[in-house]
Amino acid sequence: MKRLKQVVMGLVTAVTLFAGGLSTAVTPTMTAHAASTKSTSTTVNLKAKAGIAVDAQTGQILYSKNSDQALPVASMTKLLSIYLVLDAVHSGKLKWDQKITINKDIAKVAKDTNLSNVPLRAGHKYTVKSLYQASLIYSANGAIEALGVAVAGTPHAFVDQMKAQAKKLGMTDVKIYNACGLTNKQVGNLGYSNVKGSAENEWSAADQATLTVALLKKYPEVLQTTKIAKMWFEKGTQDATKMENWNWMLKGLTASYAKLHVDGLKTGTSKAAGANFTGTANNDGNRIVTVVLHAAHKSETDASRFQQTQKMMSYVYNNFKTVSYKAGDQVKGAKSVKTNDAKEKTAKTVLSDGVKLWIRDDQIASNISATTTLKSKLTKNKALEAPVAKNAEVGTANISLKGDQLGFLGNTKTTKVPVKVTKAVEKANIFVRMWRAIVSLF
Repeated sequence: MKRLKQVVMGLVTAVTLFAGGLSTAVTPTMTAHAASTKSTSTTVNLKAKAGIAVDAQTGQILYSKNSDQALPVASMTKLLSIYLVLDAVHSGKLKWDQKITINKDIAKVAKDTNLSNVPLRAGHKYTVKSLYQASLIYSANGAIEALGVAVAGTPHAFVDQMKAQAKKLGMTDVKIYNACGLTNKQVGNLGYSNVKGSAENEWSAADQATLTVALLKKYPEVLQTTKIAKMWFEKGTQDATKMENWNWMLKGLTASYAKLHVDGLKTGTSKAAGANFTGTANNDGNRIVTVVLHAAHKSETDASRFQQTQKMMSYVYNNFKTVSYKAGDQVKGAKSVKTNDAKEKTAKTVLSDGVKLWIRDDQIASNISATTTLKSKLTKNKALEAPVAKNAEVGTANISLKGDQLGFLGNTKTTKVPVKVTKAVEKANIFVRMWRAIVSLF
């Protein structure tokens, strides 16, 4: 018996060494990305009440200051409204060439020259597309209110949809009174009679980032409009208005910066909110989202919000590198899973989708690891229950970075990527299962 055990152990060792010799190590791709500035800073002295920078795909937090504090967001509200407008367009409820008739209450808001607007006339019709463009490029308050009514029927019904959508997206601490971001008093009859006139929409920088990441994932075409620096509204008509984007970081505008490829998204300004900006840049295929809340706004020409955005963006691109995993790659800690009643006691797993993570320049790729969570319906005794088909998705790899204090949006330290088995997990025959049961008793 002792001799037989030695032979078996020898065979196991030989097979293991042979298999190891055939295996190919998959190394994630690491790329450094820099937006070089005159001086590279390893910190951000952000002169704003709150701010956050995140990866646009995973929501990995790269910088944060008071990012969970709910504050007035002013016209950055419009990104939530636009999310619902795009939902309506994609579902067929609205069409781009559909014309919307302006009611007197919306026209009154639109004609207030103290606010950002295009001149909408009561009883006149404007296309969904032109109102959408005016809302994003020129932050036209009447235009987004008209779109909200077109989507939901009434301003208050649209606010209800906004609240529901915010909750669905994971925005945690929101107050919403209208579609545009003005105070309850400024929207007149579109507002609420039982709410203070000074009340305005509030949520946190993290919530704004959550919204923006979701918007860019689901409707990336929004950038085709937010990147437009200048455009005419209703050119050739009595309502013609030359619109210049309030995002001065766009190419050709006053706060543009050649090394940061900014193509969106939305500003917001009010007495209570100061100057706000949700920005996005795509350098070398690495898109980030930044939010600045309550920067200085000493005059209409104050560019503080954009200067603070540039600080955050430059900090990220100058001090981080990305580590990319492709579909089919493996991540340390999630390379295999235990099986139940299968021929093999473990099954090899690989990522079903690619994923990109950011690590500081002083970190290494081996700091990235994962744990696997199996789908409950595929498990028994906390293991993968055979049989399972080849390439079947069996769960998720919960990927994290050692020492990371910021984590990801949603107050989680991991990002989840589906994993699949590389070959069929076949059920062991009755004799093998009986033998294992006997062995387990001893």
